[in-house]
Amino acid sequence: MDATLDAKKRDGRGKNEARRLRVLGRIPAIVYGARKEGQVPEGVPVAVDPKEVLRILHSESGANTLIDLKLDGGQSRVMVRDYQLDPVTHQLLHADFYQLAMDRAIIVSVPIVVKGEPAGVKQQGGLLDFVTRDIQVQCLPTDIPERIDVDVSELMLHQSIRVRDLATDPKWKAVTDGETMLVHVVMPKAEEVVAAPEAEAVVAVPGETPAEPEVIRKGKTEKEEEAPKK
Repeated sequence: MDATLDAKKRDGRGKNEARRLRVLGRIPAIVYGARKEGQVPEGVPVAVDPKEVLRILHSESGANTLIDLKLDGGQSRVMVRDYQLDPVTHQLLHADFYQLAMDRAIIVSVPIVVKGEPAGVKQQGGLLDFVTRDIQVQCLPTDIPERIDVDVSELMLHQSIRVRDLATDPKWKAVTDGETMLVHVVMPKAEEVVAAPEAEAVVAVPGETPAEPEVIRKGKTEKEEEAPKK
């Protein structure tokens, strides 16, 4: 998915500037240029509409959305690098963007989507354990997959699918460790019921006084504690 976002340069910094922008319906953001020799260049402070940024983040492609950023009459392709939400209101407080070099591969996180119902669940009473819900892949910006589908319908009990088992795709390459577990079918854990031990029956003998149970002494008695030290 592609999106368009308008940005305006800002001069002020700090909490006061952030509050002023929010009153105007905008939030502070920074746009970083394309990496050069592995170094992140100095960012350009801008202001953007938080509603538009949230709309992008909540889309199917989420943070992997290619954004046409309009700034000072120019336009560049960027992606969301990072963002900050208010922990209470979940309002967007800040966002970072980085400019893309469209001919250079990048590494992004892509969600895993499970398809089908495992045979080990239907036939053997197992449970599907979804272990890893996203992996990192390397690809060109225009080849970022929105998701990676994993068919689990043939999985039997105690069988699994790992990153190395994924179908290869010429447009992207998984960089997450190939041994990383994605899904597996496990046996449900039996609920452990601990039975209360049965009390031993005490048989009374005629003419005898039942013996009192032995008391295990823990600590000193009150008399011993009150006795003066010699």
